[in-house]
Amino acid sequence: MRVLPYLIALGFIAVLIPVTTQVLSGDYGVDSGLAGAVGVAQSAPLLLAVSRPLAAWCLTITAVVLGTLPIFHGDAHYPSPFTPMVVVGYVVLCIALSLRESRRALLGVWLVTVVVSIALGFFRDRTSQDTSVLLIVLSGGVLLLGTLLRERGETQRRLVEQETISDAERTRRTLLEERARIARELHDVVAHHMSVITVQADSAPYRLQGLTGETREEFASIAAGARESLTEMRRLLAVLRSEDAQGDLAPQPGLAHLRQLVESTVRGQVPVDVSFLELALVGELADVPPAVDLSAFRIVQEALANVVRHAPGAQAHISVDLDDDALLVIVVNGPPREPVSPLESTGTGHGLIGMRERVRLVGGTLDVGPLPDGGFRVAARLPLAVPDSPTA
Repeated sequence: MRVLPYLIALGFIAVLIPVTTQVLSGDYGVDSGLAGAVGVAQSAPLLLAVSRPLAAWCLTITAVVLGTLPIFHGDAHYPSPFTPMVVVGYVVLCIALSLRESRRALLGVWLVTVVVSIALGFFRDRTSQDTSVLLIVLSGGVLLLGTLLRERGETQRRLVEQETISDAERTRRTLLEERARIARELHDVVAHHMSVITVQADSAPYRLQGLTGETREEFASIAAGARESLTEMRRLLAVLRSEDAQGDLAPQPGLAHLRQLVESTVRGQVPVDVSFLELALVGELADVPPAVDLSAFRIVQEALANVVRHAPGAQAHISVDLDDDALLVIVVNGPPREPVSPLESTGTGHGLIGMRERVRLVGGTLDVGPLPDGGFRVAARLPLAVPDSPTA
């Protein structure tokens, strides 16, 4: 694409120079050497127009003015003051100008063209074919059309860039909001355990008999540290919690609340089938780390919300099971059985961003994607041993 403009310019130059030389020497009676020099002077600047069109125009307009002098004494039946080759080359130059220069520069170029054309028109033979008006009209039309096309392209490009920036900002904002929400939820989970530690440490001297003074001081130190940690976490929560969430102090949900979630989804006309071990729900699943428990519930919640929005009436299947060292969560839905609203036909992907962030938090993996039958599948593997720092 960078070489193409140069090839086009060279093509015009290769045609205009010999044609100009032949026409000037044969039709206008100009000396062949002078005719060749005029052809080169009027056509060669087209190569410079690829990178510096305004400088090329200055050279061309000078060559055009000087090149008209020998043809004033030619045959009156031929065009004057501009030959057809000059008109063609000047129009090509105007195309290059309109694609690179500002409106003010283009207006100046056209006004100079008008003045030069009118001035040279006074010196031509009145019986010859006048080409000054033709050059004025063609150059003005090309400059205007090229400017409009360039500005339209720039406007479309800016719109695309702005849409790209807006999508990136929306994605970033959603990610930050989801991280803040996760931080608030983790605070609530950890704060519960810290409160238990504080109460146990404070009540240990009254519940346990025969404690030594050093042991009592150790329990008091543990309680003081736990209270200090709770104070810092509450300060952090005050920063993270939005104004409309100040009163949201209910316990965070987990896998034990799946049945309530399924029942509410069924009321939304989405058939849901839940498959997991009943004993595990009250036994092994009760030992799932709080962060994994909360993340699993939120993933199922978001997956079912996507089914309601994007696949109304579809059959959904939820599978929650324990592997050797991980919790497996799979949500699969079939194709929609009802017409999808145009507003919900294409999602923004923000729900998937939240899923990935939660899985990343506990060091797990997430696999999402459409199915051949038109359904959708969400599969998450959440390690039971939560890493100290999330993996990238």
